[in-house]
Amino acid sequence: MSKYFWLLCLLVTSGITATAQIRLGVGSNAATSVDYANPKKYEIGGITVSGAKFLDPTTLVSLTGLKVGDEIDVPGDAISSAIQKLWDQGILGGVDVRATKIEGNKIFLDFFLTERPRLSRFDFTGATKAQAEDLQKQISLNKGRVVTDALLNSTRTTVQKFFQDKGYLNAQVVIRQTPDSVIANSVALDIRVDKGEKVRIGELDIERLNPVNEVKGGLGSLISGIWKEEEEGFSETKLKRQLKKTKEKKFYKVFTGAKFNRTEYEADKKLLIDFYNKEGYRDAVIVSDSIYKMSEDRIGIKIVVDEGRRYYYRNITWSGNYLYDDAMLARVLGLEKGDVYNREELDKRLNYNPSGNDITSLYMDDGYLFFQIEPVEVAVEGDSIDIEMRLSEGSQATVNSITVAGNTKTSDHVILRELRTLPGQNFSRSALIRSQRELSNLGYFDPEKIGMEPVPNPENGTVDIRYTVEERPNDQITLSGGWGGGLGAVGTVGLVLNNFSLRKATNFKEWRPVPSGDGQRLALNIQANGKRYQSYSLSFTEPWLGGRRPNSLTVSLSKSIQRFNQRDEFSQIQESFIDISGASVNLGRRLRWPDDYFTLSNSLSYFRYNMSNGSTIFRGYAEADKIRDANNVSFITSFARSSIDNPTYTRSGSSIGLNVTFTPPYSLFKSTVNNFQWIEFHKWMFDASWFHSLSGNGKLVLNTRAHFGFIGTYSSKGEIGPFERFKLGGSGLGGGSFIVATDYIGLRGYEDESITPNGAGGIAFNKYVAELRYPVSLNPAATVFVLGFAEAGNNFGNYREYDPFKLYRSVGVGARVFMAAFGLLGFDYGWGLDTVPGLPGANGGQFHFIIGQQIR
Repeated sequence: MSKYFWLLCLLVTSGITATAQIRLGVGSNAATSVDYANPKKYEIGGITVSGAKFLDPTTLVSLTGLKVGDEIDVPGDAISSAIQKLWDQGILGGVDVRATKIEGNKIFLDFFLTERPRLSRFDFTGATKAQAEDLQKQISLNKGRVVTDALLNSTRTTVQKFFQDKGYLNAQVVIRQTPDSVIANSVALDIRVDKGEKVRIGELDIERLNPVNEVKGGLGSLISGIWKEEEEGFSETKLKRQLKKTKEKKFYKVFTGAKFNRTEYEADKKLLIDFYNKEGYRDAVIVSDSIYKMSEDRIGIKIVVDEGRRYYYRNITWSGNYLYDDAMLARVLGLEKGDVYNREELDKRLNYNPSGNDITSLYMDDGYLFFQIEPVEVAVEGDSIDIEMRLSEGSQATVNSITVAGNTKTSDHVILRELRTLPGQNFSRSALIRSQRELSNLGYFDPEKIGMEPVPNPENGTVDIRYTVEERPNDQITLSGGWGGGLGAVGTVGLVLNNFSLRKATNFKEWRPVPSGDGQRLALNIQANGKRYQSYSLSFTEPWLGGRRPNSLTVSLSKSIQRFNQRDEFSQIQESFIDISGASVNLGRRLRWPDDYFTLSNSLSYFRYNMSNGSTIFRGYAEADKIRDANNVSFITSFARSSIDNPTYTRSGSSIGLNVTFTPPYSLFKSTVNNFQWIEFHKWMFDASWFHSLSGNGKLVLNTRAHFGFIGTYSSKGEIGPFERFKLGGSGLGGGSFIVATDYIGLRGYEDESITPNGAGGIAFNKYVAELRYPVSLNPAATVFVLGFAEAGNNFGNYREYDPFKLYRSVGVGARVFMAAFGLLGFDYGWGLDTVPGLPGANGGQFHFIIGQQIR
């Protein structure tokens, strides 16, 4: 045994001295040889470094821990320690210590170093160009870096893990070093990857040790309608569905990748236990799991679960509550004796319930910021659990101060006036959440980065609230050209300033590039096609008229001119035109009843129509050729409620609006009206939209909408003219040559205006929409989401034919892109399912381009 021990010592000693040696007494000027058997104390007379070309000698000497004047034993631990310190840096390939000379009791040392090579370049072999680009972002290889064993090992591990995450579990990585012929002491690395076959999950087996919940004398035996899963255990198919990323490959699962990813697998095991916990199996645990090889490209996974028993609530008691009695708290909690025990659901009902009330909100909305509640399991008998809710109500807290940070452009008063938390009021959590919603709906800030931080001051019973925002661009500039059906090429120049400041307009220092920050809106739009078509519009909105209440004022001016050329029965070209000038004033305010989500606005508008040859303009209307000039004086009332959480990508809430337009009842005062010289009608528009989040992270959203519109006259004998009618079909942008004085309603999957009675426009329409949305990017600079839709609608020329269930249906997919500088852009492909009478080609596959937020 002893001879093997000494042989091992010899091998270890020879391995060390191959890279780090102490050579004393061998210098050419050494006056005295060193006796290794009798260490002697010397004073260091000098320290030099040789062999290093790129490293700083002074720094290297300081790393040794030795300095001139130190007394050391030679041979001894001091020199060994110095070598070890240099070696630990990982940048040297060899360390050799020599005594260059010895004068009396002074020794002069030289550290001869061999540097490790540096990296000159690296390449990938066996990886695609895209994979190589992704790997370069993950590995820490920079030109000029010292190539150490640790660097090579970390690079090899990173590359191997990269391919394993992509399903290449058998990937092998070899790194070869080649000396660089150009750069001294440098090497090039060739990272060779043998990916092998992509490995997929061929089998997934979930074994249950306790699939039957046997309970004797517990609540489980007393509850009627016991689930089948409780009697037989959950089916394996249902359990496999809880694993979101770990799926087995089957021939019928065409869209299932079934690759294995260790990180995702570990997360899925947690999801499986979470599922059991939600179903009342609080003791469920994964006893074991194994991964075994089936073939070169298939692995199998076996998970063994001990389900335990299912638990139920028995008695729920309350302690420490003085403000609300037990019955009140129990109603808010909403849990009954015999309900399945679910700790996650319990925490939600106690602390934060997005879809309803919770105990904490009950207290915090009344100022009890320091409220705390702790559920304690006081008894577990069989399958029954008794819970005691221990409350600490604390005292009411009042809001002390409000601060805002991050608003580099928007004035503080624009933010503060939207907040529902005011100094001196009792703290309210719902008011805090409502304030976040209001700031989001302004459109000036990134909705995902609006922060709210209550800072309690327990010593005086107050709370400071800090709001943080991040500005995002919200002004829009439009410079575009397009092709308008019947108009030819149309150029557009538009400017929308959504955070304008009229107050700062006289101060030229505030023009950066325009005065902004007061929340006003200024919009200018110009469209033109030479003399044939010109349109101008200007509007200004003050959202807080007077600055004290959210009463808005909007003033709008518009003018458009359009010319037509039409051949008469003698093939002579006749010129016709329409010149429309208009102005409107709108006053709106927020209401407090029925709740403060409601708004009411009233506007007065006047439009003057100068025209010739009306049959060219209002095609399909029998008396259109008699129309010359017309005047439209309208009073519009809008009653709406909006509780959406985010105008760009809405996850929850609803928007409902009723818009009623009246003109004076001229026919009641005058027996005849001269060919619509004064336009008479009343118009009713109803729009409703609901948003429901279908996933836990709130990304998958279902949006359902309903839209109705009706036009009527004041007299049963009155005639509904060609103005303000509805045209249905297409993108809703209007595909004909005339856009003004008509409501265009989109219906994807059909040609523009294809569902229009006699071409003149309908007097009643209805439309229903269901959209499933999912975001691709929520970046405020470019918010992108995709959608799938199903919608149906119809347009009617008279009320005798009106049938809200007689519909033209369509389905399709699309995408929306919101860019702050250009607004919302949309692309849809719809497929009309029903044939339009007289227009056999109007349905089928249709591409649609959407500009702006479509209301209907």
